[in-house]
Amino acid sequence: MIAYNPKDWFKLLFNFHKADTFKKLLPLMVLIGLYACVIAFLEISVFKFGEASKLKNLTNLHTLLGFVLSMLLVFRTNTAYDRWWEGRKLWGTLVNSSRNFALKLNAILKPEDKANRDFFTKAISSYASVLTKTLAQESTRLLLDEMDHPELKLNANISHHPNRVASIIYNKIYSLKKEQLISNEELLFLNTELQTFTDVCGGCERIKNTPIPFSYSLFIKKFIFFYVMTIPFGYAFNLGYWMVPFVMFVFYVLASLELIAEEIEDPFNNDINDIPTLKISENIKYNITEILTK
Repeated sequence: MIAYNPKDWFKLLFNFHKADTFKKLLPLMVLIGLYACVIAFLEISVFKFGEASKLKNLTNLHTLLGFVLSMLLVFRTNTAYDRWWEGRKLWGTLVNSSRNFALKLNAILKPEDKANRDFFTKAISSYASVLTKTLAQESTRLLLDEMDHPELKLNANISHHPNRVASIIYNKIYSLKKEQLISNEELLFLNTELQTFTDVCGGCERIKNTPIPFSYSLFIKKFIFFYVMTIPFGYAFNLGYWMVPFVMFVFYVLASLELIAEEIEDPFNNDINDIPTLKISENIKYNITEILTK
C-alpha cells in the first residue's frame, strides 16, 4: 500500500507508478484511436454523409447511455471499495484481538513462565502470517468455483493452515487449564479472542472466494466496449479528427474505473493497492513480542 499526501496535487498529477492504469490501457487506447481515425476518415472524406446525416443523432443516444453507464460504474466502484474496506476492518479486528489476547495472557501467566510466554508469542504471530499466505493463494480464490481446477485437487490433502494454528493455541490453553495454571473464568476470558481469530479468517475468505457476480462484471465490460466503439459514428461531424483523442480519453476514464474496481475488490493479493497484510503481520509480531517477552 502507498502512503501519500492527498494535498500534494502537483506531485500526484505527474506521478506514474506501476499500478497506474494508463500503462496497462495504452495498447488498447492506441488501437481504439486508430479505429476512431478510420471511422472519421470514412464518414468525412469517403462517404461524405454531410451535416444532415442522421448519424449525428447518435450523440443524444450517447448522452443518455453515458448517464446509465456512469451510474453502473459508480455502483461497481463503491461495491469494490466496500470489499476492500471490510477486509481492512477485519484485519484491524485481528490486530486488536491479538493484542488483547496477549495482554490477557500476560496478566495470567507468571513472569518467570518463559516457556509458555515464548510459545504464545510465536503462535499468535504465526496466525496472522499464515492467514496472509492462505489468502494470497490462488486455490483460496477458486474454492467456491463450480469448475474443476487442478490446483484445488493438488491441495486437497493439505489442511487449512489458519485452523491448524488456532487448534494448536486451543490445545495449549486447555492444557494449561488441566495443569491448573488458568482457571475456568480465565478460560472463558480467553475464549472470546480465540473465537475472533476464526471469525476474521472466515470473513476474509468470504471476500476472497466470492467475487462480484460474473454476469454483472461481464455486462459492464461489454457496455463500455460497445459504448466507446460507437462514439466515433456520432461525433465525427461535430469534432472532426479531434474526435480521435476524445474517444481515447473516454475509453481511458471508463476502463480505468473498471480496472481499479477489479483490483481493490480482491484486497489480499499483496498488490500495491491491496491491504498491506504482510506489514500488519509484522506489526502484530512486534506488538505481541513486546507484551509477552519484555
